[in-house]
Amino acid sequence: MYAVFQIDGFQYRAEEGANLRIPLQASKAGDKVELGDVLLVKAEDTVLVGTPFVSGAKIQAEVVGLTRGEKLMTFKYKRRTKSRRTMGHKQDYTEIKVTKIVSPKA
Repeated sequence: MYAVFQIDGFQYRAEEGANLRIPLQASKAGDKVELGDVLLVKAEDTVLVGTPFVSGAKIQAEVVGLTRGEKLMTFKYKRRTKSRRTMGHKQDYTEIKVTKIVSPKA
């Protein structure tokens, strides 16, 4: 069984027991979270597709920790002016472990 859910404009495929890295949320390690914007739920032979969300479906997860992504480097350059600038950026993420997928007809 798996489900596709949406959070902060990104879509993720979740299976029970899977670890996912989602955009930073206001929660701490060990917190239980419930994700309700489920777009699709697939059980053994049934597929439920929402319009846009599947009513009654939700994903229960536990926050494993807060992480940061790899460093991305940007370089700005303007010709003939000796103007150049290098900047780096690291994105913050929340790592979750999916504990249960609740389906309305599962």
